[in-house]
Amino acid sequence: MGCVHGKCCCRYPGSSDGDNREDLGTYAQAQTHILAGRSVDSAQVPSHNFKLEYAVLTQRGFYPESPEKENQDSYCIRTQLQGNPNVHFFGVFDGHGQFGTQCSLFVRDRLVEILSDDPTLLDDPVKAYNSAFLRTNEELHSNSDIDDSMSGTTAITALLVGDMLYVANVGDSRAVLSVKEGNRVVAKDLSSDQTPFRKDECERVKSCGARVLSVDQVEGLKDPDIQSWGDEETEGGDPPRLWVQNGMYPGTAFTRSVGDSTAESIGVVAVPEVSTVQLTNSHPFFVIASDGVFEFLSSQTVVDMVNRCADPRDACSAIAGESYKLWLDHENRTDDITIIIVHIKALTNSGGGVTAKWNGGKTTNTQKETSEIYFSPCASEGYRSVMSEFSDVSCCHPVSSLDHKVVVSSSLG
Repeated sequence: MGCVHGKCCCRYPGSSDGDNREDLGTYAQAQTHILAGRSVDSAQVPSHNFKLEYAVLTQRGFYPESPEKENQDSYCIRTQLQGNPNVHFFGVFDGHGQFGTQCSLFVRDRLVEILSDDPTLLDDPVKAYNSAFLRTNEELHSNSDIDDSMSGTTAITALLVGDMLYVANVGDSRAVLSVKEGNRVVAKDLSSDQTPFRKDECERVKSCGARVLSVDQVEGLKDPDIQSWGDEETEGGDPPRLWVQNGMYPGTAFTRSVGDSTAESIGVVAVPEVSTVQLTNSHPFFVIASDGVFEFLSSQTVVDMVNRCADPRDACSAIAGESYKLWLDHENRTDDITIIIVHIKALTNSGGGVTAKWNGGKTTNTQKETSEIYFSPCASEGYRSVMSEFSDVSCCHPVSSLDHKVVVSSSLG
């Protein structure tokens, strides 16, 4: 979900009346799912003698009132970071607002470049992740070519270092790991959507001065004193949003992002939550995708669809097609969709099961400070964030990253 000036807040009529359903159905069937590359790409992990096989799909949404609107999603896959054959990066970036495309592309390029240039990356990936996100946010704010005052991007990223997977999330896109449990393959969320539906995030932004209200509440159609919105499945059509005091902006439906400099004053920060899991032979694949996929599909449904397809390209197309169908069943538009599916091939270690360490931005003493959690199928359960040492995310001031030199290298294609 974007901000009130972005892709998700136009009041399109619901689809229950059947108006233009034939035209919408024809449009959906005619859409071409844009797969990145004609073959399945792969990357070796020689330190643990296994291989990654992956496919990517990105597709522009259907916006009947904005037929020329760009696809504001972007993605990044960078293998062998720092020339190391055991280090690989995957990211999906979901832009929003008038300049959301530019924000998405900027963060796509700079985040991985800063990570690649960080000498602490292999010694402390969590510290490097936090520094990279915050440095990227600072650079976006200071970029004179991009107005990020009311625009920005979410980011869901996965960094593989040997058999360790680090997932850093800012916003409401999602990463999901598949886990074999007997005869079943179960979805385990590696990220928790950062929205006001999460009580901890809601209270954090309120402490920074945000008003948390749905559009109906802001417009006086519902009681603003009722501060209970159910969950995203039942209230996703009019979610709680963030507003400045005595103002009708920015209206973000997320509590963390890169960019959105105006929203920083009410607690929207670029500090990622980072989860860490050791991959084992019980983990067939993982998925990272923009919220266009998960608006109407659960994590378990996505995992089931991937599990039924031997070829990740087929799974990408099936998930995109089903997402589009469900969007058009519920609304007269769709969101942009980007999905990366990564199969884990020939990994033989038994590892530590699905126990994972969770860190919400700690930069030092990570072994001592991380909280041990057990993943559950529901993304909102079982997560405990540890606030960043160099950025108190309960405060409302712009966040500063660690001071280190940034070397600009070639941008991604």
